[in-house]
Amino acid sequence: MHKKLLIWDLPLRLFHWAFACTILALWYTAEQEGEFIELHMQLGYFALGLVIFRIIWGFVGPTHAKFSSFMPSPKSLYHYLCKQSSPSKPIAGHNPLGALMILLMLLLVLVQAISGLFIDDDIFSSGPYYGTISKETEKLMRFLHHNVFDLILASIVLHLSAITYYWQVKKLNLVKPMITGKKSTKLVDKSTAIAHSKIVLAIIIALLTAAFVYWLVIINAPVSDDFYY
Repeated sequence: MHKKLLIWDLPLRLFHWAFACTILALWYTAEQEGEFIELHMQLGYFALGLVIFRIIWGFVGPTHAKFSSFMPSPKSLYHYLCKQSSPSKPIAGHNPLGALMILLMLLLVLVQAISGLFIDDDIFSSGPYYGTISKETEKLMRFLHHNVFDLILASIVLHLSAITYYWQVKKLNLVKPMITGKKSTKLVDKSTAIAHSKIVLAIIIALLTAAFVYWLVIINAPVSDDFYY
């Protein structure tokens, strides 16, 4: 019987599923013609917090959560693509293509969340920094917010297609390890396992991130003079 090794830490797994659910909720609330605009904005703040947490976790988290462990070079990406036609032992952490998808998704959602801080919905609500930038920059932010989400959806479709490919063609279930955090020694070497999930550190970072986002969108946000009339 093959032993199970801890590969994905708990904070990373919680981030992954919270991120997925948040993106889905953002899409739904955006499609309801302003009915859930306040909820949409709050979800946007939460998404911003998630991205900030993941970026920090990419430097201080366990091995496979760190950017340094999976950031692909052109050479490693080329060799990985060349080996797709022949069977090879699965990579314990993120493979080069998966790494690129992670970086892309973090960048897209970061742009989406930041641009939302500077625009309004033309009806009732506006981002906390609406009116603080030039009209030209505001126009750019509006363009980004209304178009980047299409790229996010396209990335999600690509991500799900890759998961399906690995499941159907390579007979590898990528979903289960992201739930349990563990992979079999049949698939990965014992040396790739992590000792623990650094949960205490993750809680501290999560609290600091939440405090920063609260400061950003509530405390530091300028109040328009129109607010008092």
